[in-house]
Amino acid sequence: MSVCRMAIVGCGDIARFTALGCLLNRKMKAIACMDIDGDRSQAFARRFRIAGAYDDYEKLLDRDDLDAVYLAVPHDLHRPMIEEALERGLPVLCEKPIAAEMEDAVAICELSRKKNIPVGVNYQYRYDSACYALVDACREGKLGTIQYGRVNVPWNRKRGYFDDSPWHKSMARSGGGTLLTQASHVIDVALSAMGGHPVRVMGIVDRKVFTDVEVEDFGTGLIELDDGAVLTVTSSMIAVPERRILMEIYGTGGTVLYEGPDFPKVRFLGTKVKKRRPPIRGLHALFRSIEGFRRWITGGEEYLTPAGSTLSVLAAVKALYRSAETGKREPVDERYRKFIQP
Repeated sequence: MSVCRMAIVGCGDIARFTALGCLLNRKMKAIACMDIDGDRSQAFARRFRIAGAYDDYEKLLDRDDLDAVYLAVPHDLHRPMIEEALERGLPVLCEKPIAAEMEDAVAICELSRKKNIPVGVNYQYRYDSACYALVDACREGKLGTIQYGRVNVPWNRKRGYFDDSPWHKSMARSGGGTLLTQASHVIDVALSAMGGHPVRVMGIVDRKVFTDVEVEDFGTGLIELDDGAVLTVTSSMIAVPERRILMEIYGTGGTVLYEGPDFPKVRFLGTKVKKRRPPIRGLHALFRSIEGFRRWITGGEEYLTPAGSTLSVLAAVKALYRSAETGKREPVDERYRKFIQP
């Protein structure tokens, strides 16, 4: 099979792991990179043996040898940059979330569907070996009927998280704080495992340490699903010390406990489960996600996180923010249902 030639857009921290993933995958090759900081783009290209470095997105897309685009840019740029790539006929793998607002997310998915060009979102935890086993067991009914779930993200971010990337401070640019930028990974996995669709929420957010930014450094809430199950979420940028993510799913026939993401572990209680591995092997969930995207756009194999499948997460988190403002239980924007795969 021919090599998939990818452009990496945005040369920050997460893009470095993606570039490394391309180096380790003989069927992937990063042939160009782009950042508005031309010096950073050049340094990135030298570090990861990428031939072309750009500081202009349009010039990057003018190349005629690209097979796909990977985006790791501020969230408010996702829609215009994805749309431009789709207009050029290029599939896109985008860092989460798909967009800062539901309006933009829906527009992206509608254009992707209209043009029949794939757009994926790098919710890489779906390729985490323990998360995959958890989701698979829940979907196979090994826990019986799912009653409720809990996720906790007790992380810590230093001042540089906001100062080095000022767009993180802005609600308009980022779409949210810890619930969206950190917790959405596990909310995505939990919703995928539980099977129901979010319909109503109650949320509380706060700026406990980083009081001069627009987004929350602490958030908690309750997500009601249409099948009666409930998911509770707590996420933080201010836990001292930072601890591992915890996820628990409780059913009528058993319980599953997850701890990760580094050296992930999953335990099943009250039920016997043969843990299935993700369909793709690799050193890390991110590398598996990249390879999954490659197989999707080159051979039509199922990718675990097409853009449409991630809209329910964005809709639930945005509803949590509305609830925090109103102090009331808020409905979830159900436009995500248009993109649920049968």
